[in-house]
Formats: sequence, C-alpha cells, structure tokens
Amino acid sequence: MEEKSKVGTGAAVGAVTGGVAGGAAAGAAVGGMTGPVGAAVGAAVGAAVGALAGKATKVDPVAEDSYWRDNFSTRPYASGSNYDQYGPAYMYGASAYEKYPGRSFDEVEPELGAGWSGSRGSSSLEWGNARHASRDAWQRLSDRVERAVPGDSDRDGK
Repeated sequence: MEEKSKVGTGAAVGAVTGGVAGGAAAGAAVGGMTGPVGAAVGAAVGAAVGALAGKATKVDPVAEDSYWRDNFSTRPYASGSNYDQYGPAYMYGASAYEKYPGRSFDEVEPELGAGWSGSRGSSSLEWGNARHASRDAWQRLSDRVERAVPGDSDRDGK
C-alpha cells in the first residue's frame, strides 16, 4: 500500500506541474487546444511523468546495499576501509533522499549531519567522513530519477 501511495503522490505532483506547464505547451502546440482541454492533456502527461518519478524515487534498501557493497571500494574516500564503516552512511543518504523529496543534498546536509550520530549504528565514522558516502547514495538515486523522468529534476545542469 505504501508504494501505491508514493506513486500516487508522484502522479499527483506530476499532474499539477504537468497540468500547468503541459497545458500551456499542449495548447500552444495544438492550435485550438487551449484552456481546459490543454490543461487536461497536460495533467495526463504530468500524471504519467509523476508516476515514473514516484517509482524511481522508491528506495530498495537491499538493492542499494548490494550496489554499494560491490562498489564502495572504488570511491576515493573509502580507500583502505571496510564496508561496515561506510554501509550505514550509504543507507542514511538513500533513506534521506526518499525522506526529503524535491530537495538537494546541500539543502538538507545540516540536518543530516545533526542526525548522523543517532543513525550511524556500528559505524565509527564522524559526519565529516560519512557525508561523502551519504552524498554518493543520494546522487545515485537522483541520477536514477533523472534517467526515468525527462528534464533536470535536481537542477544540477545534467
């Protein structure tokens, strides 16, 4: 039920955004399709895009853990470390991405830093080191959304 709720929320947000922008675009593109018809077409397109975004932002902790377990050693900040130190930071960043939709890592980083000591589990990393892994996990999910949804959803120029 929770997944349907997130997809529904993504669809609703997409419908509103798409309804306004898409309505104007559809109205302009199809001469006589202005006003309510253009808005309805835009809302339908927006709902579809929003549903994709909702699915793309759903975090699968098992898949994220598996990905980072296989790839953490390639990260420059993890040189000579073991996964047990960085794993909690990756999961923290991934869950934060889902918790703060539509915000950038830089916007929420102070909150994440303040909450790290209560969330780090067995990791001995201080936030200054853990933040790199958390940012990587956040960016991986943000990039996944951008691949699923057209445009620059995280406003990073990519």
